[in-house]
Amino acid sequence: MSNIRLFFSAVLSTDMTDKLDKSQSHYLIKVMRIKENEVFSLFNSNGEWEARVLNISKNIVEFKITKQIRQKENIKELWLAFSPIKSNYQNFMIQKATELGVTKFLPIIFDRTVVRKINKERLEKIVIEASEQSNRVNVPTIEEFQSLNNFLKNNSIDLIFTDLNSNNNKIDKSKLTDRPVCIIIGPEGDFSESEREKILTFNGVQAIKINDNILRSETAVLSAISIVNYVIN
Repeated sequence: MSNIRLFFSAVLSTDMTDKLDKSQSHYLIKVMRIKENEVFSLFNSNGEWEARVLNISKNIVEFKITKQIRQKENIKELWLAFSPIKSNYQNFMIQKATELGVTKFLPIIFDRTVVRKINKERLEKIVIEASEQSNRVNVPTIEEFQSLNNFLKNNSIDLIFTDLNSNNNKIDKSKLTDRPVCIIIGPEGDFSESEREKILTFNGVQAIKINDNILRSETAVLSAISIVNYVIN
C-alpha cells in the first residue's frame, strides 16, 4: 500500500470515481511522480480508502476508490483552548498538537492576549497536512474566536486548567467523564487574576501545574497535551 495520504472532504465509497483538485493533483504528479494505475489513499472523518489513478489529463488526477482500508475512528475528544500567539510559533504549535491528537482548537481572547486575529484558512491547511503526515483519519476543527466568558458557558467538557499557581501536579483520572477533555492554556503574560478565579469556579475543573519553570505558550501546550494523553490513554 502506498504511503501517500490525502485528505478528501467529500463522501468516499468503494467503486466511486472522482477527480482531485488542482493542488492535490500537482502534488501527486510533480512531487510524488505518481503514474496511472498506481495507488494512494484518501481519508476523511468517515475512514480511509485505497484509490487507484485512472487517468492523468491536463494535470488533473482522476481516481477510482478500490476498497476501504480503515473504518471511522472512535477516539477520545481532546480539545485545546488557547490564546493566539505569533504566527511562526502558532503554526508549529497547531501542527504538533494535531500530531498529538487534539480534535478541536478553540482560540480565546484573554485580558493579556496580544495577537487578536488568526489566519483560519492557513491553520486549517496546517491541520490537514499534519493529519496526512501523522496517519490520522479525523482532522481537527478550528473554532472561531470567542471570549473567555463565552467559552466557560460550555458545561459539556472536563476542563484541565494549566495554572502556574497550583500546588497540584497530577490529573485525577477518576474525575474525568466521557465528555471531551479540554486543556486551557493562557496567553504569554499568563491569566489575569480575575480570569483565574472564573476558571477555578468552572464545574469539574482540575487545575494542574505542569512545570515549575515558566514555559513559552507553545511549550506549555505540548507539555500539557502529553500529560493528558498519558492519563486518558
